[in-house]
Amino acid sequence: MATDSFLPPSGTRDFLAAESAARERAFATVRDVFGRYGFQPLHTPAFERLEVLTGKYGDEGDKLVFKILRRGEHEATGEADLALRYDHTVPLARVVASHGSRLPRPYKRYALAPVWRADRPGKGRFREFVQCDLDIVGSASPLADAEVVSALYQALETLGVPEFRFLVNSRKVLIGLLEVYGVPAEAGGSVLITLDKLDKLRPEAVVAELSQGRGALPASTASNLVADLTASDAVARVRKELTHSTIGQAGLAEVDRLLDLLSDTVPSRRIGFAPNLVRGLDYYTGVIYEVTAPNVPGSIASGGRYDGLIAGMSAGAQTPACGGSLGIERILPLLPAANEPAAPTLDVAVTALGDDHTDAFRMAAAIRRTGLRTGVYLGSSGKLARQLKWAADQGARFCLIHGPAEQAAGRVIVRDLTSGAQTTHPPERVADFFGE
Repeated sequence: MATDSFLPPSGTRDFLAAESAARERAFATVRDVFGRYGFQPLHTPAFERLEVLTGKYGDEGDKLVFKILRRGEHEATGEADLALRYDHTVPLARVVASHGSRLPRPYKRYALAPVWRADRPGKGRFREFVQCDLDIVGSASPLADAEVVSALYQALETLGVPEFRFLVNSRKVLIGLLEVYGVPAEAGGSVLITLDKLDKLRPEAVVAELSQGRGALPASTASNLVADLTASDAVARVRKELTHSTIGQAGLAEVDRLLDLLSDTVPSRRIGFAPNLVRGLDYYTGVIYEVTAPNVPGSIASGGRYDGLIAGMSAGAQTPACGGSLGIERILPLLPAANEPAAPTLDVAVTALGDDHTDAFRMAAAIRRTGLRTGVYLGSSGKLARQLKWAADQGARFCLIHGPAEQAAGRVIVRDLTSGAQTTHPPERVADFFGE
């Protein structure tokens, strides 16, 4: 059988013990930080009805939804009715639309679980990965946006991510720019999708796509728009261009208000206005942001305000909402603890020597009741040296030696594998040694 047959599907990974432990430590840190801000956990299904997900992420995003074909008697249709979760935001909107009366207002929740994208795998890009989201539903206050950003900042700081920076913009700033440049409203979404590629493509490539493909802007308009957004003085240029745009001015006010609220929380070197930041998802309506880190492709966190998403799903009243997400898969390799040696597997290792191992299992069970991680040798070797090596490989501090001689004497030896010191005890009392 070919070696590739044993690899996980492209864009997915296996995590062995050491890496799993490092991931769980990071997840625990994130949960702790989010909890300290008053966010509550929410768990939703791994898959949703297809109609719940489609139409929420824009044309490009909808293409990346993993669809699940109908089953049973409907299998022959080749149609899909379900889809794997693309993110945690749309499922949150569904939960609010479904359980709104049972939820506190504002509702502050976090979700930490896998999502799936039918994307082309690459460096830092996976088809299955964990997202760490937090959102506030039911508050239009700029304080809500500031609290989400503050919690994301605190999580990144606590994790130990080096030299990250928040880039902040507003969809209203972008809409104002399109207005100033005379971009037709019906072409606005396509133009923004193309502008979102400015961090991946050269400016001239984006100009070409704007003038020849999406949006079909006049070449001079496309060139001037991209030039303003990529210039070294882009902030000054954009502020000047938006002088006569009401919605653009409203967007600038949102950005300035957020930066002011965060001035005592996030150092100025870690946050700033970035007028070329787009965020391609259709549901954003106000402030948007991404977090970058040196030598990391793309962003390591992102978010924004999406006041229309929940109302659009429930056909109800407008429900303000904002939220952000940590790209934990891109963050984990940046952490100082990522390359630390694996933690010990056991505290106490119990040998299985001779033919009768009943006492070995009884002692192990008694020691576990004291709270220590305890394991019995399960290999085939009856040699003490081999079993001691196994105990050392498990990182155990203590090893119980209970061979034929010890069994005949009614004693068990407890060896400290760090110091080499040994003590003897009756098997029925050995747990007392660890419980003292």
